[in-house]
Amino acid sequence: MSFYRYLVTTFSSIIFLPAFLAFPESASAQTKLSGEYSAENLTSRNLISRNLTSQNLTSQNLTLVAETSPKAKLFVQSPNSTGDLPPRNEVNQSSETEANESTETKNTQSPETEVNQTVTPKVDPSIEAEVGQPSKPSQNKSPETGVTQSPQPDVNKSSATEVNQSPSSEDTALKEVMAEFDALPGEVSFLVKEGEATLVQLNSTEPLAVASAFKLAILKILKSEIDLNKRSWNNIVTIQSDWKSLPSGILHGWEDGSPLTLKSLATLMISVSDNTATDTLINLLGRQTIELTSPRNRPFLTTRELFVLKSPQNRMLLNRYRQATETQRQSLLPEIAKLPLPTISEFEGVDPVAIDVEWFFSAQELCGIMAEVGHLSLMGINPGMVNPKDWEKVAFKGGSEPGVLNLTSWLQGKNGKSYCVVATWNNKDAPLEQSKFSKLYKGVLSVLANRK
Repeated sequence: MSFYRYLVTTFSSIIFLPAFLAFPESASAQTKLSGEYSAENLTSRNLISRNLTSQNLTSQNLTLVAETSPKAKLFVQSPNSTGDLPPRNEVNQSSETEANESTETKNTQSPETEVNQTVTPKVDPSIEAEVGQPSKPSQNKSPETGVTQSPQPDVNKSSATEVNQSPSSEDTALKEVMAEFDALPGEVSFLVKEGEATLVQLNSTEPLAVASAFKLAILKILKSEIDLNKRSWNNIVTIQSDWKSLPSGILHGWEDGSPLTLKSLATLMISVSDNTATDTLINLLGRQTIELTSPRNRPFLTTRELFVLKSPQNRMLLNRYRQATETQRQSLLPEIAKLPLPTISEFEGVDPVAIDVEWFFSAQELCGIMAEVGHLSLMGINPGMVNPKDWEKVAFKGGSEPGVLNLTSWLQGKNGKSYCVVATWNNKDAPLEQSKFSKLYKGVLSVLANRK
């Protein structure tokens, strides 16, 4: 399994597209077809996407349809580098406007119209790990593959282990799963919370490399600025060439200057782990702003910068970066920015590459972030490894690269209780056994789904 396929989440692993990508009503059909947009002819009221069905989704392109006057279609070539999209499946898509969601996380308020999906995708196991697999509601079977994050090696795993001493069979099962996590080679962090109570934890305060799960922190900061009325979900941002990254995602293939709302960018960043959407938001929010809330991750790298550093062509630069102080690393950023974005073919290796150059969060920190963003409807578009029918609400984000796996879920049970489950695995010396790790994680979710 190649380095690149670990990092990439292509549309062969997720065949639905949420109703959030939109066209300006005020733009002409010719403008829409050519992709020549400008922020001046966009308003928050005319960003509407409707009637996305399986008839609009083909194996060769994604067809986004906006019912405007006149009607227009935009065909975006799939960025899938490993093959075409799987055969189309039925997708039930609800209409949705780009309304301001600054109060969406309040329990007393109904969430916005969510994407309804009934899919049975064909998933390449090597890339399923990044986002999981949407579950068909009629099935009780969840996917076999998952991803976790890695810790920094300054805490003894055994001494850091705690378990709720409840005699219930559920707690016994959680304790047994934790022991299996603890036996994995490398370093593991694991946390299960029920509300504010910790049911079981292993190294849960240790910061670990989490790969794309770091995008939760970006969403948290974006939401906080929207809550403070500094921004709106409806704000328009245009794609810039120097903000483009490699897949996962689709925006790297879009025309420079194409407009999206902040909500569109956030939804792509979480649901399909779009790296270009992520880097756009990092540049928009500001690196320094993000570093204030995540001082451990200084400088706070974009995904593009990480790809440049880990390219085989830039090994000397990577070594300099790894040996540098924080100040020296900051001074290297302009040099990194001048280098071209690597090609996909440069990432064919399967061995871990400098997993100390990453984004580091503890399991406790990720649960804290999930408590703030888990209620957002965009968090449930990709449910990860659970069957959504087993839960009242699901929020998920995972991350992976060779040597790094993370699974982070926030779940609201039918028993009225909320749960957070975070599992992270790092091994700097060898590839990770994804299937084993994900089965353990899935077992935890099954225990919680049946908890009274």
